[in-house]
Amino acid sequence: MKRLLVLLIVLLIPSSVFAEGQGVTQLMTELVVQLGIILFAARLGGRFFKKIGLPGVLGEMIAGILIGPFLLGSIPIPGFPHGIFALHQGDIPVTVELYGFSTIASVILLFLAGLETDINMFLRYSLKGSLIGIGGLTIPFILGDLTAVWLMNVDFMDPPALFLGVISMATSVGISARILSEKKKMDSPEGVTILAAAVIDDVLGIIFLAIVVGIAESITKGHGGLSWSHIGIITAKAFGVWLGFSALGLLFSKRISKFLKSFNSIPAFSVLSLGMALVLAGVFEHAGLAMIIGAYVMGLSLSKTDISYVIQENLFGLHEFFVPIFFTVMGMLVNVKSLMAPQVLIVGLVYSAGSVLGKVIGCGLPSLGLGFNKKGALRIGFGMIPRGEVSLIIAGIGLSSGYLSPDLFGIAVIMTLISVLVAPSLFEKALAIPGIGTHKEAKGTDTVITEYDLPSPEVGEFLVTKLISSLEHEGFFIHMMELGTRVYQLRKDDIFCTLEVDKNQLRFITAREDLAFIKTLIYESLIDMNNIMKEVKNLAKPDEMRKELATEAHNRGDFHIHDYLDQEDVELDLKSNTKDDIIGELVNILYNSGKIPESEEAIAAVFEREASMSTGMQNGVAIPHGRSSGIDTVKVAIGVKKGGIPFDSIDGKPSNIFLLLISPKDAPGPHLKVLSSISAALNKEEVRQGILTAQSRSDLLSIIDQGIKDKK
Repeated sequence: MKRLLVLLIVLLIPSSVFAEGQGVTQLMTELVVQLGIILFAARLGGRFFKKIGLPGVLGEMIAGILIGPFLLGSIPIPGFPHGIFALHQGDIPVTVELYGFSTIASVILLFLAGLETDINMFLRYSLKGSLIGIGGLTIPFILGDLTAVWLMNVDFMDPPALFLGVISMATSVGISARILSEKKKMDSPEGVTILAAAVIDDVLGIIFLAIVVGIAESITKGHGGLSWSHIGIITAKAFGVWLGFSALGLLFSKRISKFLKSFNSIPAFSVLSLGMALVLAGVFEHAGLAMIIGAYVMGLSLSKTDISYVIQENLFGLHEFFVPIFFTVMGMLVNVKSLMAPQVLIVGLVYSAGSVLGKVIGCGLPSLGLGFNKKGALRIGFGMIPRGEVSLIIAGIGLSSGYLSPDLFGIAVIMTLISVLVAPSLFEKALAIPGIGTHKEAKGTDTVITEYDLPSPEVGEFLVTKLISSLEHEGFFIHMMELGTRVYQLRKDDIFCTLEVDKNQLRFITAREDLAFIKTLIYESLIDMNNIMKEVKNLAKPDEMRKELATEAHNRGDFHIHDYLDQEDVELDLKSNTKDDIIGELVNILYNSGKIPESEEAIAAVFEREASMSTGMQNGVAIPHGRSSGIDTVKVAIGVKKGGIPFDSIDGKPSNIFLLLISPKDAPGPHLKVLSSISAALNKEEVRQGILTAQSRSDLLSIIDQGIKDKK
């Protein structure tokens, strides 16, 4: 509700501060307001759909439909007499400026898709991937085109029918790849085949788009009935331009990479690589091919270089900004009123069913003759169902070019939504079927997995930091991903390996010929760590540092104790008489007030910290603390023990004021800030005396709060 209120305020602010005007300034003012609202709406829609177990892109598209010109966007408000997203006449219902942002987003999407393309996988599985990929293109294209022929009474070669055919061809396996990763099936025969076939789909699907655009332009420019020779020329041109630029890009990829790296700045050459993609996208558009083909070719050219993952990582911010805009604007293009017409819904459902069946049949049947059984064929077919950004980009091109009517664009959106909705559950159920998906057990690859067990997560963090530093010093480019576990992709020239970081284990996945390099890396890093630890032991003087900390009474004064400590977490008369019991009593205070989910782990964490060095300070103060899971921020309890108890303090005297801190184990939290601020306050004589004589919990909190604010 808070987020909805914020969005409402954002929507209403423009009405009170903007007046109707003219000129470029007014257009730009409207544009920046529109972009701001889109970002909020997309983020809220995406988060809501993720919470209910659906892909976030669906939420972004639905948000676009809701705030678009066919619904809320055209409602007049002060300052916007025609609505914030007024309905525009022409091929597209939104402003050219806003559509321009979605066009740039489509270029970024396809550039990154090209960077992510695995050329080696493409070549290694070219036979199986090609046959399955071609089947996954041909059958959906024919069924999509025939749907238009049957229900719209048009010819097979009419532009609307061709566009519906090519829209149903595209595959977006991001959802399937995520499921494969979660189920640990990424390197299974079905997983590898799906990813390889998706590469084929991307390549051939984009070429088919170029052919369809060429045919559509020839028809609309008056060439009339196309001969097969004319179609052949268009096809040869599309393949020739694509293959030519792709071959040149791959041939000169290392030189392009070297040129980009000459700028000596990773952010700089990442942005410049996108600049090259934009230029090539414009060249392809000017040559009669779609922009996205040029962007994909530029990404493909850099995909095998050692900077590909670094570029992806550095363009992540642009991706997060532009991509929600793209999906939201695509939702805005949907005419909801026409979409709800019975005829459009029927066509949309029939078209969607044909698109889903087309992938299952087109990809599943060829796989039966390529070593897969029925289980494997079903998994491959279901894994190739999802459509996404490429389908929407093609549909947007058709709409903006006038080849698709708003009704047909809505039908394409229905198909995309349905494919994204049904694919995950079908694919997960297929993967859950027991048994292998091939007729014979798959042979192992030349990939080697090397595992190193760790004594603790802290040692793992230390070692990973050292490893990454060593690799960067060697000239490696490193890309980090979060896929349940932390995954690093490490690349330099022809060396490529993956490092998976689990809590108590490091796992290297690399080619056999690089195994010696990995073992040398680990050995040298451990030697360096051992030398560092010796230097740290010489530097560290814990007892002296603890004495300095126990006398420091200054702090910033901007800390508020009430943000972390409530009255119910204060005990003016602790009952325990030993150190261990005091810690247990304080932890149970937090547990009984619902601040921590369970007490055993928290007690163990505090005991572990005490085992390394006592937290008994001096002047009767002790600050036991530890890190536990299941909490999102620091939890604090404070107690007073009349007369005090031994707590291994610096001055050897009993402790009577106890401050307990439990911090998150796996999440960021202001542990040090809370610890230092309260410790500094407790080092003041007047604060300690006030705590010992406090008559109520609220008085005790006020005394600590005043001690923190007082900088003297």
